[in-house]
Amino acid sequence: MPRRVEPKSELVFRSARSRARPYLLADGNGLALRVRPNGAKTWLFRYRRPGTGKETFLSLGPYPDVTLNDARRSAATARSLVREGTDPVEHRRAEVAARRRVAKGAFHLVAQRWLDFKRKEWADETYRKAEFVVREYLTPALRNKPISTLATPEVKPVLEAIASHAPNLATKARQFLGGIVTYAVQNGLREDGAALTLRGVVPRHKKGHIPAITKPTEIAPLVIAIDAYKSPITRAALKLTMLTGLRPGVVASVPWDEVNLETAEWHVAAERMKMRHDHIVPLPKQAIAVLNEVQLLTGKGHYVFPSPARQKTPHLHRDALSKALREMGFQGKHATHGFRGMLRTVGRERLGIDLDVLEAQLAHAKRGDVQKAYDRTTFDDDRRRVMQEWADYIDRLSLPTIEAGLSERA
Repeated sequence: MPRRVEPKSELVFRSARSRARPYLLADGNGLALRVRPNGAKTWLFRYRRPGTGKETFLSLGPYPDVTLNDARRSAATARSLVREGTDPVEHRRAEVAARRRVAKGAFHLVAQRWLDFKRKEWADETYRKAEFVVREYLTPALRNKPISTLATPEVKPVLEAIASHAPNLATKARQFLGGIVTYAVQNGLREDGAALTLRGVVPRHKKGHIPAITKPTEIAPLVIAIDAYKSPITRAALKLTMLTGLRPGVVASVPWDEVNLETAEWHVAAERMKMRHDHIVPLPKQAIAVLNEVQLLTGKGHYVFPSPARQKTPHLHRDALSKALREMGFQGKHATHGFRGMLRTVGRERLGIDLDVLEAQLAHAKRGDVQKAYDRTTFDDDRRRVMQEWADYIDRLSLPTIEAGLSERA
């Protein structure tokens, strides 16, 4: 039977002197002070690991930073863990990992890391929308909440608040939250399998069509209004959106190195396209004229449409195009994305353009797995012809209105 060690006074441990070799000064119940040759003193708790019975030590901290009473309390806690079958060393490691998760796992930090990670695989417009929702809606409400314990009841009112005024964004916010939580699990910031239960949190809503002018009689007033808009940069970007049918975010951020004025082609880089494929855009004569005017106005910097001084983005923001249409009186009647609907509808119904050619111009995804895998047709020659027809058609619609206005002023 091992000899029982009587507890010692604080004076005994304070007076302990160093020796040529390290030694232990026992206080009983597994607690001891290790004294090193250099005089350093550390509290240790000696115990046998549950399951293996192997003897080992748990460090309880340096003396005198950790007092005798503190060391005894820590040793008592460790003994309780051993009696319960828990290894104190493993328990401490788990606690350290949990604290690390809390320190690195504030919602806004994890959300930003998730955005940085997803940016490598997302098109610019997809990233822009996600960054906007996270910055404007999710982060203000969930900023410092730990991702490790974030629960559905904490998230539900946030999504409901978004849904009350922006149903489409609420649906996206729910998707983004799921992605952030999955990222946290995959990176050890949240327990595996601890998913949020968000299905049904956002009320279903009937999706409406994006407002788009598709009647020829209404196209002319739109063109006239754009021609008269005060900002030449925004005006030019709206014209290029109308003449090409590309997504407004792609137009607003176009760099000059994608545009070849001599060959009348615009090669949009894959990372800027929603479908992640390079896209060749034929430029009609009217689009070339717009680009030449912009170049004379701003020079040839990096972006075709440089940012006004008050904007934070290095190029014109796509929201500037939406704002311009609202100022012209087209809110609810025509959106910047509506130029795509205009081209598809009017081009098909009035100009008889083949649907596949229109779909290729709009860079829509192929339907069906087989078509996605094997259909590589882009109709470059056909698109060059029909996009010139489209630009000429817009001119024919708007020219009589312009001439009539000039006659009245004369």
